[in-house]
Amino acid sequence: MVRRNDQRRAALVDAAIEVLAAQGARGLTFRAVDTEAAVPPGTASNYFANRDDLLTQAGARVYERLHPGEAALARQRTAPRDRDTYVQLMRELVDRVASFRTGYLALLELRLEATRRPELRAVLTERVREDVAANVAHHEASGLPGDATAVKLLMLALNWLIVERLTLPDVFTEEERDRLVTAAVERIVAPDGPARD
Repeated sequence: MVRRNDQRRAALVDAAIEVLAAQGARGLTFRAVDTEAAVPPGTASNYFANRDDLLTQAGARVYERLHPGEAALARQRTAPRDRDTYVQLMRELVDRVASFRTGYLALLELRLEATRRPELRAVLTERVREDVAANVAHHEASGLPGDATAVKLLMLALNWLIVERLTLPDVFTEEERDRLVTAAVERIVAPDGPARD
């Protein structure tokens, strides 16, 4: 019984992500989630205390679904520790995030909604800080060139490249995006070991 409830909850949160991406935060209602999930009316309200709870869980679920997975992490561990590998990893990251278009658009909606909801802002701030810290720790353990500042600068630069790709896909061609990822790594990451702050 618990397993089915967990599956239903995940399906409802996934439906909330789709609603956020398609209709924005203002369109996120329990009724809209029920409709998107193709469940009986009133189902979402049985699983979430309120709309803020649903917003918060949608944000957490996006991060779960963006995780690269064990196979990708294992491949990364065996790759050479140089800037060429770094470029390839960043291209894969951009592609992985952009391939979950609705999830990333839902995150953008959540960030906008967080400017009006202090509780949501606190939850998202904590989650993004954890994500930054995890990325820095993973990078430091990987042996790849660059330091924590390089990781943060690449996150900032590539996040906006992803926004362009998802919202205005014709601004840059695919080849231009590849060149921009390469240039970002080459200009931000020192070639011989960690950069100095």
